[in-house]
Amino acid sequence: MPPFGEINSPLQHQIDPLPNMALGGSMVLNSLSSAVLSLALVVQALSAPARNEDFTFRIPPQRISLNIENQPITIAVSGIISVGSRGHDEYILKLELDADLSDLQQNMTGLLRSQLDKDDRCGDHIAIEHATLMPVGPSGRAVVQLHYERYTCVKAFGRQMTKKLVGGDGIIQMKFTPTLEDRKTLQLVPEVESIQADGSLGELLRSGQIGAMVREKITKALLSAMQKGTDRSLTLPPSVQDIAMIDKAHFEDEGSGRLALVLGGEVTISPQQIQLLKNQLKERMPAR
Repeated sequence: MPPFGEINSPLQHQIDPLPNMALGGSMVLNSLSSAVLSLALVVQALSAPARNEDFTFRIPPQRISLNIENQPITIAVSGIISVGSRGHDEYILKLELDADLSDLQQNMTGLLRSQLDKDDRCGDHIAIEHATLMPVGPSGRAVVQLHYERYTCVKAFGRQMTKKLVGGDGIIQMKFTPTLEDRKTLQLVPEVESIQADGSLGELLRSGQIGAMVREKITKALLSAMQKGTDRSLTLPPSVQDIAMIDKAHFEDEGSGRLALVLGGEVTISPQQIQLLKNQLKERMPAR
């Protein structure tokens, strides 16, 4: 589990962020000496009694490499954990995670092709031609251009022959709004904004089984990437993973149409839980 890169406290220690770590189930430190220095300063900064200190832990960007149906995606996640006094023996832990989804945006076409492209000789032919993902306020919008054909097979004169029943191009525009389940699990609420297609293909995409399948797989592909990319076990110590709650989730435009997912929340914790967090940070110090 990667150590934190920066802590702000009344002790005024400033720690440079650690080098990026390769993630994919396991994380490797690029610089052992940098890790030792950072963790040594973490322990020093956290050595004062909890009730006398407010802490801010800055998590430097962690590049999380995913493989969604053989489509590689990288999501960069950074964040802040802060602990502040609320009263006698009671503290508030606030968490904010910011996931940069720009690589997901750039690979939307490939991701949806891996989920939806199909070539059934006696059934459906689906080809994703282009797909985009962009921020729209607290939501995100996906625009998917596809080509669809449906064939049936018949036997005639002792041979099996194919016959095209319907075919054409379509554009599906969907809006996705992040929501939370049990204050921990990210979900996406999909909404179809428009479907552009001619004739019978339009009906199939709007109300037929093929349209429902396409919409479901678009939603599933996006949700899978975002859930895996914001897995808190990759960025937070166990004590925070167990107690942290998420009260808000929304998309943001971080400039030039670059999409980010922001998660945040707060929870009341005790001095014992703060001490557990300190102990976990100490245990993560590499052997010299």
